[in-house]
Amino acid sequence: MLLSPDAAGLDDAANAINNGALVAFPTDTFFALGANGLDSLAVENVFSTKGRNPGTPVPLLISQINMVEKLASEFPNVLGRLAEEFWPGALTIVVQATDSVPTVVTGGTGTVGLRIPDHHVARSLIDLAGTPLTGTSCNLTGRDPIKDATVVEQVFGDHITACINGPCGVSTAPSTVVSYENNEINVLRLGAISLESIRNTVGDIVIS
Repeated sequence: MLLSPDAAGLDDAANAINNGALVAFPTDTFFALGANGLDSLAVENVFSTKGRNPGTPVPLLISQINMVEKLASEFPNVLGRLAEEFWPGALTIVVQATDSVPTVVTGGTGTVGLRIPDHHVARSLIDLAGTPLTGTSCNLTGRDPIKDATVVEQVFGDHITACINGPCGVSTAPSTVVSYENNEINVLRLGAISLESIRNTVGDIVIS
């Protein structure tokens, strides 16, 4: 079911998510397959719907920096500088997870990737749902990410409750993924945010 990205459509999508359902929604990169990121059963459904093997971490999308406190056991100042510079945007920051983050999200790693998308529909949906949402791309495992709501409908059909029919951002690259260990920023995946941009923000503590 395609939902309009207006207030009524977003309310319906948020209610579906709070009832454990899956909702596809546009982000600044691609469509995401959204579930309540703190609901283990809903996240397990994301895996089965994508055909993805359990045991791999799932990133969480948040709408405001204050949501980090519930999800990250620590958020060093250097990560705060990156968040201030690149959030909202295509930077995923991997942190030590709190006990509120389900094991199915962390993949047993004890860490979780967090990002604030640069897309008002995505952030509005997160705000209305009142919970972080899974940010994995809305595609079958091994297939290309999707930028078109009608294609999402064709691929997933009744396997998801709804898809918000709005445009994604113009970026064709995934988010850049970083972590912080031993006083170094580790670039785990290079994407839309360049290595040079990260170094310009936090200096020469960046390795890739």
